[in-house]
Amino acid sequence: METTDPEFPPLPPGYEGRMPRHGEPPVLWPVGRDTSGREASLAPGAALAWEAMRERAAGDGAELLLVSAFRSVARQRTIVAGKLARGIAWADILAVSAYPGFSEHHSGRAVDLGAPGCEDLAEGFERTAQFAWLLSHAGRFGFALTYPGGNRFGIAYEPWHWCHAGGDGASPGARNPADGQQSL
Repeated sequence: METTDPEFPPLPPGYEGRMPRHGEPPVLWPVGRDTSGREASLAPGAALAWEAMRERAAGDGAELLLVSAFRSVARQRTIVAGKLARGIAWADILAVSAYPGFSEHHSGRAVDLGAPGCEDLAEGFERTAQFAWLLSHAGRFGFALTYPGGNRFGIAYEPWHWCHAGGDGASPGARNPADGQQSL
């Protein structure tokens, strides 16, 4: 597999060392619509955990909104290319968007979350009851905040981005806990 796309600038030195590559899962399960009205999906283990977490949060009065879930490598490429076309500097793009092939969204385990009345994908999410709930409870469902301030990946602080740790077929050699289960 090519490391870089010939239509994009080269990756900065060390990028591949700090950002893990993510492949697309062999199976995706639908998890409803995101806040933009698009059909969203996740790898089976993440889908089950997301549904359980969403229901528990709602029961606790912290309604979680799904802003984004699985994103293909091709879709990531379109996003990055669009930012380049708008004249955004390469370093600025890579501070907020992973190079295609390196986004956790490719794995089908990452979700971007929001809250009613809060702008999507904004740091203001950290001041919501939903974020406080996630900090206290997301780990019980296998989710963790990937990009806290000063994270090792060099990605800007993203309080809305949470990734499920389950090995559900997203990476080569990972075990799928949904084997034998019927797809949703």
